[in-house]
Amino acid sequence: MPLLDRVKYPEDIRRLGRDELNQLVDEVRARHIDVVSQKGGHFGASLGVAELTVALHYVYDTPRDQIVWDTGHQAYIHKMLTGRNEELPTIRTQGGLAPFLRRDESEYDAFGAGHAATSISAAWGMAVGRDLTGEDFNVLAVIGDGAMTCGLAYEALNNAGHTERDFVVVLNDNDMSIGPAVGAMNKYLTGMITNPAYNKVRNLVRDVLHRTPQVMEEMVVRLEESAKHLLTPGSLFEELGFRYVGPIDGHDVNALVDTFSRVKDMQRTILVHVITRKGKGYTRAEDDPWTWHAAAPFDPATGQGTKKGRGLPRYQKVFGKGLIELADRDPKVVAITAAMPDGTSTDMFSEAHPDRYFDVGIAEGHGVTFAAGLATQGVKPIVAIYSTFLQRAFDSIVHDVALQGLPVVFGMDRAGIAGEDGPTHHGGLDIAYMLCIPGMTVTAPKDGSEMLALLRLATEQNDGPWSVRWPREAVPEEVPSLDDIERIEPYTWEVLRSGADCVILATGTMVLPSVAAAEALDVQGIRCTVVNCRFLKPYDRTVFEQMVRGHPAVLTVEEAQVSNGFGAFMTREIHDLELAATPRVASMGMPDEFIEHGARDALLAAIGLDFDGIATKVKRVVASHSPVDSRSTVGA
Repeated sequence: MPLLDRVKYPEDIRRLGRDELNQLVDEVRARHIDVVSQKGGHFGASLGVAELTVALHYVYDTPRDQIVWDTGHQAYIHKMLTGRNEELPTIRTQGGLAPFLRRDESEYDAFGAGHAATSISAAWGMAVGRDLTGEDFNVLAVIGDGAMTCGLAYEALNNAGHTERDFVVVLNDNDMSIGPAVGAMNKYLTGMITNPAYNKVRNLVRDVLHRTPQVMEEMVVRLEESAKHLLTPGSLFEELGFRYVGPIDGHDVNALVDTFSRVKDMQRTILVHVITRKGKGYTRAEDDPWTWHAAAPFDPATGQGTKKGRGLPRYQKVFGKGLIELADRDPKVVAITAAMPDGTSTDMFSEAHPDRYFDVGIAEGHGVTFAAGLATQGVKPIVAIYSTFLQRAFDSIVHDVALQGLPVVFGMDRAGIAGEDGPTHHGGLDIAYMLCIPGMTVTAPKDGSEMLALLRLATEQNDGPWSVRWPREAVPEEVPSLDDIERIEPYTWEVLRSGADCVILATGTMVLPSVAAAEALDVQGIRCTVVNCRFLKPYDRTVFEQMVRGHPAVLTVEEAQVSNGFGAFMTREIHDLELAATPRVASMGMPDEFIEHGARDALLAAIGLDFDGIATKVKRVVASHSPVDSRSTVGA
């Protein structure tokens, strides 16, 4: 009988004999490969921590003892061992298991996480809270080495060190984040543990310890500490106040159990350095952990994808190709990303223009301020970061870029509904937070060609900060080379069709569904004008006034939070016109709540942001119109 059939919760793991743990590790790896190959999802990180996950739940009394995982990429096996194995095939599907950690999904998920480097801060707060309330349990933070490029991790280490409080940080060191880990810290960690001198001294000290009489033990311990401070990565953490333990082979489950059993009794701030291999147990993922960070459904035997594509490239690929073309024509254009080279397709740029490509690691705030510094020297930085991750750099955008009027271009991928990755990755707030920044040009293209045209225009204008957003989606039609894309006049809107009953002011991805809705409404006798409001701020004042004065009803549509978004902005602008008869005004967008995970198209339909939902809203707005009615409605 497979062990996994009788291991439902961690308490079942703790009933196993030590000789059974390796079998359990093999079974959870096989289960992970089987499920993700059928459903898709994050892949390599969980494979790399199979032994670590089993060991932690074997040694610690979870959920009483609390383990805080950094992000959720590495937690699929944790979910499997905490009562959710049968539901694992539902992960990332609408109504199924969340792709990341959620406190409301399981008591074993001590803290929710979808953005990297939060684990140490959160776990430290939990440890202090435990002591303030007189409780007695263990708290551990498990953080990947890629997240150690984020300053938040060091803020937490600095705050927690030198306190002697019972608290453990587990550094999962696999030399990767999503792409290869970058920066000095990564070189420090990997360089020292592979240093022949270090390994020679470490082995010598261990041999001496085993042969030393009791009277010499204290001297040898001091020798070991001196050698460690001289040669190991532990010296940094020791200086921060942590007792350094490691490095430990992260694929030796018994060594991990022995280590954590000792650590559990040490009652102080400790950092355990665990060396793992991302993708462990699946050869293709071990050989290419970057590609196999996440996977669409695939055949485990061949590694080949089993899901047919839609034929057209995603926006990110179009962006990557267009970015190269921009840089080919303008030697001042550079690209910056934050540990997301593949996700933003800046990896393509790195091959074409390696001297003008900068991956700053998981350090979005630094990346933005770094771009600001470049801009002061006449360089034209394009900062490619997911919309949801750029939230982390809001103050840097305001203080370091906009306040100084610096020409930094923000290319925001995954804007709007991000699909199966869920609420931690949906980019619903960027329109609202960009609109509120003085001097920011805010744009949203309707298709891939317009995206590249706006990016080109931003680098040509070079007159202050710009933002361009695009979805995690395939482009609606083929995109020609940059030279063949028509130029856009700055701050202009595009009237796509005309009608007398209602004007739809649509942005970005909502433009084409709005056109489809208007065409469907023609059959029902409702005539709609549709405007492509590609410039949200500054906007086309001439077209705006013509549309508002010429229609009895106005509907704004955006794939972003309706609260404080484009619709709210336009509603204020309409009322400021002080018209004799204000048109009926309504807004559609993402509701004022966190949207769950699921297929992108299904989620958009569920919140009314498809052509059918737009058509239904138009009918309501037109039917409720009164020429003297100055009220407005908001929502989908």
